Amino acid sequence: MTIAAVLKGREGQVIQVAGDARVAEAIALLSERRIGALPVLDGDRVIGIFSERDVIYCMAKEGAAALSKRVSEVMTAPAQTVEPGQSVLGALSLMTERRFRHLPVVDGGRLVGFVSIGDLVKYRIDKIEAEAAMMRDYIQTA
Repeated sequence: MTIAAVLKGREGQVIQVAGDARVAEAIALLSERRIGALPVLDGDRVIGIFSERDVIYCMAKEGAAALSKRVSEVMTAPAQTVEPGQSVLGALSLMTERRFRHLPVVDGGRLVGFVSIGDLVKYRIDKIEAEAAMMRDYIQTA
């Protein structure tokens, strides 16, 4: 089970933000899309991640002035990334160990996807349930 399998069948592009965007714009995007994080790009290169945690930290430190800062000033950087061939279990282990919930997926240095810990757990559970159903069917026909 690889990250590529998780991404397979997804439609649309990854919601992202540029490093020179204002924090207020990024917060509006998080709210509008009801998502918890955005990959931050410079061109097509991932330079960081802007998450709900970054919002909390910068607002606690800067107050309302944080809203006019650039995303690149408050994002989490450098971004930890994975490649499509990475195993789902490996990615889950990395996320658990490093205590983050989102991973940009890059191939050849370009962003090709973005996964959350929820995406990976759901994929894993779906696979386990499918395997259990196949095993039950096998046992019933034997």
